[in-house]
Amino acid sequence: MSARVDHAVTSGTFSLDGQTFDVDNNVWVLGDDAECVVVDAPHDAEAIREVVGDRRLVAVLATHAHDDHVRVAPELADATGAEILLHPADLPVWRLTHTERRPTGELADGQVLEVAGTRIEVIHTPGHAPGAVCFYVPDLGVLFSGDTLFQGGPGATGRSFSDFNLIIASIRDRLLELPPETVVHTGHGDSTTIGAEAPHLQEWIDRGH
Repeated sequence: MSARVDHAVTSGTFSLDGQTFDVDNNVWVLGDDAECVVVDAPHDAEAIREVVGDRRLVAVLATHAHDDHVRVAPELADATGAEILLHPADLPVWRLTHTERRPTGELADGQVLEVAGTRIEVIHTPGHAPGAVCFYVPDLGVLFSGDTLFQGGPGATGRSFSDFNLIIASIRDRLLELPPETVVHTGHGDSTTIGAEAPHLQEWIDRGH
């Protein structure tokens, strides 16, 4: 059976630099009827498990370690036996939320994962966070962009661990090179495509965010 993408939205908070905001987060589940991976584990482990159902959860893939993307990752892993995979450059961010627990594995640029017979390519896209990654699934024409690329521009870079010039380079050099028809499933808000966003790169650079 071919892989598919399932989706849920969870609500909670994002906290960094002494400020807290209410946020809605997308949860993306990639797999078939037998096994799957979860892209990010924000606020509600039970809501994520409802999407997973009775499938074997292979791994929680963290696009980055802000608390609204990894808060329930340990709870989800403990309940299912799944691995938690994070780029090591984001460990300082991870420790802001989980001081006593480490991810169980590392992600690296160019790494290829597999679930349900489907390849997942890891693209390191620093800027929003130092260890931010995107997950490209060429067989489905899908990119899970986390908080690197949204409908309307790059993720925020006005807080600790972030860098505007880096996120622009990541988007320009890594993501906009993908086929224009690639569907971009974002960490928050509506999905978009590479082709819809690419013409606006200079606008983002000029506005500075």
